[in-house]
Amino acid sequence: MLTGVIAGAVFTSPAVGSILAAIRAVAQAGTVGTLLIVKNYTGDRLNFGLAREQARAEGIPVEMVVVGDDSAFTVLKKAGRRGLCGTVLIHKVAGALAEAGVGLEEIANRVSVVAKAMGTLGVSLSSCSVPGSRPTFELSADEVELGLGAVTLSVSRPFHPLWERGPGSLTWVSSLPTGSSVVLMVNNLGGLSYLELGIIADAAVRFLEGRGVKIARALVGTFMSALEMPGVSLTLLLVDEPLLKLIDAETTAAAWPNVAKVSVTGRKRSRAAPPCSGGTWPEQMVRVLERVCTTLLGLEEQLNALDRAAGDGDCGTTHSRAARAIQGWLKESPPPASPAQLLSKLSLLLLEKMGGSSGALYGLFLTAAAQPLKAKTDLAAWSAAMDAGLEAMQKYGKAAPGDRTMLDSLWAAGQELQAWKSPGANLLPVLTKAVKNAEAAAEATKNMEAGAGRASYISSARLDQPDPGAVAAAAILRAILEVLQSQGA
Repeated sequence: MLTGVIAGAVFTSPAVGSILAAIRAVAQAGTVGTLLIVKNYTGDRLNFGLAREQARAEGIPVEMVVVGDDSAFTVLKKAGRRGLCGTVLIHKVAGALAEAGVGLEEIANRVSVVAKAMGTLGVSLSSCSVPGSRPTFELSADEVELGLGAVTLSVSRPFHPLWERGPGSLTWVSSLPTGSSVVLMVNNLGGLSYLELGIIADAAVRFLEGRGVKIARALVGTFMSALEMPGVSLTLLLVDEPLLKLIDAETTAAAWPNVAKVSVTGRKRSRAAPPCSGGTWPEQMVRVLERVCTTLLGLEEQLNALDRAAGDGDCGTTHSRAARAIQGWLKESPPPASPAQLLSKLSLLLLEKMGGSSGALYGLFLTAAAQPLKAKTDLAAWSAAMDAGLEAMQKYGKAAPGDRTMLDSLWAAGQELQAWKSPGANLLPVLTKAVKNAEAAAEATKNMEAGAGRASYISSARLDQPDPGAVAAAAILRAILEVLQSQGA
């Protein structure tokens, strides 16, 4: 990676004489030229620049690349972006090119291009202390420093939502084309444990994958620290295959993490998405869940009115409570990349927040439905997921088709979804029929005698309206269908 390093005092640029001595030492070793990789700070630019000019005056071929990867500011001042941990990736790329025999000028040009496709953001819980001095800044217990000097934020939520806040932050991630491939570097600023780094790295990967960004490599460790500062910096480098080969190139640098040369995105941790187009799986699920929530909130009064004839008149309120819980969850973090994980998470959420028999039944349904999706996520697996969910509802809810419950709608849809198990089955035509069957089954419940649930205690003569649970279930399926149709799935 590097042939030599020139160190100054803590947080101080090295002296010109030291830099020039290093350049001369490298030249005397028989190299054809020297590349100076400099972080963008005024003192470093001045001292390295002056040393470069003096070395060139002595006939030593020297080029200089100034790295500025700080993404904390949207409005740049004349000094430009600061050089942060992304500089280490420039060390790696430049070293690999030099090892491959590429010429000095070409290396300088290529790494200059690479440096422009890179960004870093730092977050800290408190300051560091230069030996013998007081902390450089102070934060209260509920504050963090975002961008290390850019802005101080009061927080009450986990780390990763901060990446979408602040002046510059990592909001530029949203401008990356879907499918962009990046190297992610999670850097310990000095005071974090490996456990904390791992938690942050996991959250960063989920954040990025939730926005359609592919993680080609994830480097986690201490690469550029700020003494004992309890914080982390995140670096993203846009990569293609040729650049990734340089990142993967063998090096004897002791601190470089020799990670597996395979993509993080697509490993078993992030299983394949269901067969839908129109965006990544997490993006689609956000739109689907948002539509479901909006639908249930809009049906609150209608469902309550239907429930007054056979229950406590709170079916709409219960479903609205679930919708608001899901909306709150979506604001906190993107949904899991795995369909099985998503259904399991929704199950836990509804069991905790929805309440009533509806919460328990949906929880049972989703927990059971998640199991077939752990191995596969094709159409046949989704049909099997529906079967598993219906079986669990019948086993523990003691309801059967025709008992005037939410099961009637879901059962009717599930029967139609059996077609997904046939080779060559299409998503939307089958789902469209399934939703129509569910709606017809929900309407037909007004002519049924209740065989399960609270309505079974009411005289059938008073039950002349559709079952509210069945209506709600059919409406959920309709919301899912409409979103997938709008995306041309």
